[in-house]
Amino acid sequence: MSSYAPAPWPSPSLPLSSSPPSGVDAPPTCEVPHFAPVRVRGGRYQLQRLVRHRRRAMAVGLSVTAAAVLAAGPRETEQVPGHPLADPVREHRAVQLVTAPVRIADGATVRLLRPGDRVDVIAAEQTAMGGGARVVARGALVSKLPEAMETPEGADAGGALVMLSVPRSTAARLAGASTTARLAVTLC
Repeated sequence: MSSYAPAPWPSPSLPLSSSPPSGVDAPPTCEVPHFAPVRVRGGRYQLQRLVRHRRRAMAVGLSVTAAAVLAAGPRETEQVPGHPLADPVREHRAVQLVTAPVRIADGATVRLLRPGDRVDVIAAEQTAMGGGARVVARGALVSKLPEAMETPEGADAGGALVMLSVPRSTAARLAGASTTARLAVTLC
């Protein structure tokens, strides 16, 4: 039995222009030019350098991002798509406070108050269908409490008087509510 052995490749000692062995379909050999190996300068150390200087890189990245956002932001005359222009801020005039005397239905509650306290005033109306309550004044400032008079027990059934500093419009609501409803206070 005969063994089949493939034809050997040309050895480096053979001239390069020699033809391949017969029976092998291969292109003729050619000379490959000699070149120096390609080396990337500092390639494997760049990641380490970036890790060492990450705070500096983060600071530079954030400042570049901030500058880009400022440069690309809308101008005062431009309108952002999808957002209507806001109304200009109106000057708020100083609210003129007035002192309003208010009769609170529960005199014992008034004795718990001190000047400087903030209270909400609630009007409780009694109707044929039941009762309803609504807030008449929010955050009213207790400015003065009349001096307590020595009275027999049960004499404060008519309530107690409190002086509240409120805006003029709130004072009008308090006066109107006191004629039709019983007033109560809650501390803020």
